[in-house]
Amino acid sequence: METQLNALANNTNDAAGSSDEEDWSGGEIEAQDSPRTNENHELKDKLLRRYSGYISTLKREFTKKKKNGKLPREARQILFDWWNLHYKWPYPTEADKISLAQVTRLDQKQINNWFINQRKRHWKPSENMQYAVMDSLYGHQD
Repeated sequence: METQLNALANNTNDAAGSSDEEDWSGGEIEAQDSPRTNENHELKDKLLRRYSGYISTLKREFTKKKKNGKLPREARQILFDWWNLHYKWPYPTEADKISLAQVTRLDQKQINNWFINQRKRHWKPSENMQYAVMDSLYGHQD
């Protein structure tokens, strides 16, 4: 019985001119035969030729090794020392940042980011300090 069903199925496929592969594809046209796929390949080639330099630069940027995210211990200690000396107002001047960058051998951007993060995570100005800042920004209100 099973042999007869297989033979019947084969005859049906042969008669319709289809193969098992087409039956499984749901009658869709293979992607490589599609004219649209050829257009896509042409467009891709054109874009690659035009932007290949830019793409390779982006690839290099993305494949660069990620940094650990931690600053060297000695540099952090120097920044902490400055922080502790200026805890009431931990906003280094531009001259302080330049000096800290030289001593720690960090970029000024790293110095700025360290202080931004440190203030967000560990500094809460006193109430008096908050009032003094508000007064200086908006003037004394009676």
